[in-house]
Amino acid sequence: MGCSSCSTGSDGQPRGCRNNGTCGSDGCNKLTVFDWLSNMSLPAGQQAFDAVEVRFKNSRKEFYRNSEGLTLSIGDVVATQAKSGHDVGIVTLTGELVRVQMRRKKESPEANLPKIYRKATQRDIDKWQKCRGQEEEIKKRSREMAIILGLDMKISDVEFQGDGSKATFYYTAEDRVDFRQLIKDMAKAFGIRIEMRQIGYRQEAQRLGGIGSCGRELCCSTWLTDFRSVSTAAARYQQLALNPQKLAGQCGKLKCCLNYELDTYLDALKDFPPTDTRLHTEKGVAFCQKSDIFKGVLWFSYKDDPSNWHTLTKEQVLEILEKNAKKEKVSSLEEVASRNFQQDDLTFENPVGQDSLTRFDRPKKGRRRNKNRNKRKNRSKGRVNNG
Repeated sequence: MGCSSCSTGSDGQPRGCRNNGTCGSDGCNKLTVFDWLSNMSLPAGQQAFDAVEVRFKNSRKEFYRNSEGLTLSIGDVVATQAKSGHDVGIVTLTGELVRVQMRRKKESPEANLPKIYRKATQRDIDKWQKCRGQEEEIKKRSREMAIILGLDMKISDVEFQGDGSKATFYYTAEDRVDFRQLIKDMAKAFGIRIEMRQIGYRQEAQRLGGIGSCGRELCCSTWLTDFRSVSTAAARYQQLALNPQKLAGQCGKLKCCLNYELDTYLDALKDFPPTDTRLHTEKGVAFCQKSDIFKGVLWFSYKDDPSNWHTLTKEQVLEILEKNAKKEKVSSLEEVASRNFQQDDLTFENPVGQDSLTRFDRPKKGRRRNKNRNKRKNRSKGRVNNG
């Protein structure tokens, strides 16, 4: 979670951060890149790369030119050039790794980039944090305006420019939305310039963050920087049930993690019989009911007896298919499957020396006898004292 862009605290600071978001290492921010070249010096005569990567609210990052030659390090708050006025962000990467990141995002290192004005002063930071504190209230009011105008859109996030002169409203919508009247109403109510920017549902989840079904933060809001297309074929290859409620993430789209192990499954399926395989035996035709790719096991059943499954290995299935190609048949699946199991005499022992699990269920007669004896003694003492 981000220091100055983290929404876990009331003041924008993460709860439990003793440095109050000014640690300088930028280690708790979203999409943080570790500078593994920080302890290495440049070769003699080589100038340091003059571009830096700056992160703004949530996951938005842009590249800027350090034309003034400022001494910047990761975690510095800087005032950057904007279309009008200036913006405030945090430096996330400097040096040669910025060149690598620009090439990775298909941007030319020699491109005409906006520049960094200066390191942010305390006045800049105070104004920036004041604007950040107004974002939730303005987002709520803008949603109410959109509902009054009957617009079919969802305003998911608001981002103020560092100088407070402009606000960008991020929204999601199924179709095209005519929000010209909405912009006029918001500009009149808030007294700032308004920019509307439509984003997808995955970008919305990336900006807002959250906890996935795995119990961890969303990949898109922590480390995942690009969104690859995910299809239901990825779930089929991994033999997952096509249940939309389980396969969909918080964005409503298929989970990105369906692609993580897909290559491993595809490699394992290269020499694996397809699920529509038919085995011809003297007893009848058998169909594949289930397969386990990594164990190399398939389950077949006859057409006339679909409830009785027979376990075969991948090699056995390929051997039967090879015989079927030569118009030869095996006697039955039972005969082939019997080779996979060996009857072993299993003896179970109690190496720990535990007692019976039902030992606590037995009534403890001794305690009851002692209680009865004590009651009798008390009664007899009372009679003696009364007498």
